[in-house]
Amino acid sequence: MSLATEDAPTANAVEAPVSGRLRAESLSESVAILLVLLVAQRLVGFVRSVLFCRWLSPEQLGAWDMAFGFLMFAAPLAVLGLPGSFGRYVEYYRQRGQLKTYLRRTTVATLALGLVAVGVMLAAPAWIAEIVFGDAAWQNLMPPLTAALAAAVVYNLLTSLFIALRRNRVLSLMQFLASIVFAALGLGLIWHTPDARHVIAAFAGSYVVSTVVALIWLKALWKVLPACDSTLPQRSMWTRLMPFALGLWTTNWLSSMFEIADRFLLIQYSGIKSEAALDLVGQYHSARLVPMLMVSMAELLAAIITPHLSSDWEAGRRRRVGHRLGFMLKLFALAATAGSATFLIVAPALFQFAFANKYASGEAVLPCTLLYCVWTSLAAIGFNYLWCAERSRLVTTTLGLGLSLNIVLNLLLLPAWGLWGAVISTTIA
Repeated sequence: MSLATEDAPTANAVEAPVSGRLRAESLSESVAILLVLLVAQRLVGFVRSVLFCRWLSPEQLGAWDMAFGFLMFAAPLAVLGLPGSFGRYVEYYRQRGQLKTYLRRTTVATLALGLVAVGVMLAAPAWIAEIVFGDAAWQNLMPPLTAALAAAVVYNLLTSLFIALRRNRVLSLMQFLASIVFAALGLGLIWHTPDARHVIAAFAGSYVVSTVVALIWLKALWKVLPACDSTLPQRSMWTRLMPFALGLWTTNWLSSMFEIADRFLLIQYSGIKSEAALDLVGQYHSARLVPMLMVSMAELLAAIITPHLSSDWEAGRRRRVGHRLGFMLKLFALAATAGSATFLIVAPALFQFAFANKYASGEAVLPCTLLYCVWTSLAAIGFNYLWCAERSRLVTTTLGLGLSLNIVLNLLLLPAWGLWGAVISTTIA
């Protein structure tokens, strides 16, 4: 799996020891912390999502699904991939005594780009509603959606920073808090009025609460980061950073487009009215509920291991990177396959009782959805090696081909096959 032929140490192979609050957690500690809190967080999220499916109509559930897909697409897209570069370059600039300068500059740039994105949404709510929901009549969802985008930009910035600094206890607690708050606010609001607007507002509120608490941790952590002991020229930093950040930005754009393309095309090009299309998206959401938990776990695991693999790569231990990543891929593939087979056995009870028998179409497409989500998960983890090797073009080429095939197949199959056309197209792609 290795792109390198030698494991010879480099001049920076010995990492300066750190202690106290700045001590980075080992990979085994990080994965253990991740698994413990992830299970609790995903359990809360699963119960919340089941109740959303039960209490919301398929149409309102579809509107929430499209809003969430838009947020996951727009938040990283708006900031040009800058926070995503933390995992690759925090270690690089820490070893050179330039970490605080690097973090300060990228944070300012990220927040400025986020403000531009929020300004666009405030200026053209009807246009955004037409794109996301297929009809400008849904622009009543735009105020909470705009607030959620702003909160997501800051939240993603902080999570990327904590991941890069290998502060996975803080990260896991931050995400667990967001999940708890979202469940409490979301279920409380839709119990009173079951519509997507309240779900979006609850999502924004959960990110705001989690961000405020995370800033308290960040303030303490910032004090113990080493002071800059050398200057960092602007040109030197940005010329090194931007090719990687833009490569990551392109990859995020392609992967996010791949993830949402089938539902977007279902809304825009299936030839049915917006309400009926959103109903189908709601059916699709019910089928993706458990499979996407698997994808989210894989993406979080991939983000967690990036700084550790980057540290080995910078130290010249290229073969070790391949071995560690290969082990992760095999372990996750085994767990995902076993978990998918088990879920297919219990799925009929879930759809009949927990979902109040409202999502028959979603249950029908579940096997294909599980299949492509296993493959998506393994790709998310495997791309780590190419990031470390700075071969982002290989990642973007792969995703670009998959996205192109997905779009073409959806345009061909959607008018005749509806929801099945969307799922089959994504599976093949």
